[in-house]
Amino acid sequence: MEWINYHHLLYFWTVAREGSIARACEKLRLAQPTISGQLRMLEESLGEKLFVKSGRGLVMTEVGQVVFRYADEIFGLGRELQDVLKGRPRGRPLRLLVGISDLVPKLIAYRVLAPVLSMSEQVQITCDEDTPERLLADLAEHRLDVVLLDSPITASIKVKAYNHLLGSCGVVVVGAAPLAARYRHGFPASLDGAPFLLPLEGSGLRRAVDQWFESEGIRPRIVGEFQDSALMKTFGQAAAGLLFAPTAIETEVRDLYKVSRVGIAKGVTERFYAISVERKLKHPAVVTISEAARDKLFAAKLDD
Repeated sequence: MEWINYHHLLYFWTVAREGSIARACEKLRLAQPTISGQLRMLEESLGEKLFVKSGRGLVMTEVGQVVFRYADEIFGLGRELQDVLKGRPRGRPLRLLVGISDLVPKLIAYRVLAPVLSMSEQVQITCDEDTPERLLADLAEHRLDVVLLDSPITASIKVKAYNHLLGSCGVVVVGAAPLAARYRHGFPASLDGAPFLLPLEGSGLRRAVDQWFESEGIRPRIVGEFQDSALMKTFGQAAAGLLFAPTAIETEVRDLYKVSRVGIAKGVTERFYAISVERKLKHPAVVTISEAARDKLFAAKLDD
C-alpha cells in the first residue's frame, strides 16, 4: 500500500490556505526552497500537478482543489483528536454524542438535554435514536458519550457501563376531551374496558402500568401498542384511546396534544437513566444534564 507523506501534504495545505509560498514560509518558519522542494515531491508521488503559475502567484489545479478538500478534513480531524485527548475542544463547540432509547418520550429527552444549550461553553449535540441494545453497543465502543434509557441496565447486558438515575416522576392518564369527560368520573374503576394506547411490552412504563391495571382490577381494551411515544400521543390527540404521560411533562403533553387529565395512576412511577462507561460522570455537558434533571425536571413530588 502506498502512503501519502503527511509532511508534504501539510506544506501543500498551508501554501493553499495562505495563498503563496512566501506566506507559508512565514507560517511554517521554513525556507522557500524547502517548501518548494516538498511540493514537487508531493506532486511526483501523486502523479498530478497541484499548482500552476498565474502571474506572480500560484493557483490550484482541479486536482489540487480535490487534494486540498481532503487535506483540510484530515488536518481538521487531527486538531479535533488533540482536543479530545486534552479533554476540551479549543475554538470548537464541546461535542455531546447522545443515544436516546426509542422508548424514551421525545419531550422528556428534550427537557433532559435542554440545559446544555444554556451552558457558558458552546455545546453541539448529536442525537441518535435507536433500540437500547444498539445504543449500548455504540456506547461500549465509545461512539456515544451517554445513553438515555427508561430503565436501568442489568447484569444480563454484556456492556461494562453504569446507571445514573436522572430522576423519577408520577404518571397520569390523559385523553382527548370526549374520552377524558367520559372516564374521569369514578376513576380508576371507570377505566375497566376503556380504550388505551400503550407503549410496547418490555418498556419500563408498560411493565408498571400492566401491574397497575392488575392491582386495580382494570381490564383495558388495548387499541394500539407503539414504540414511538410521539406517534402514540398523536393517536391520543385524535381520540383513538387514553394514554399515560409522565407528570414531569404533563403540562407540555396536554398543551401540545390537546388532551386532558383523567386521573393520577397512583403507585406508578416512571424513571429515567443516563448510562455511561464511567462510574462517575466527567463530561461537562453530561454532568450538567444530570444535575438539572435531579434538581429541576424531576424535583416535584411523584403524585403532583
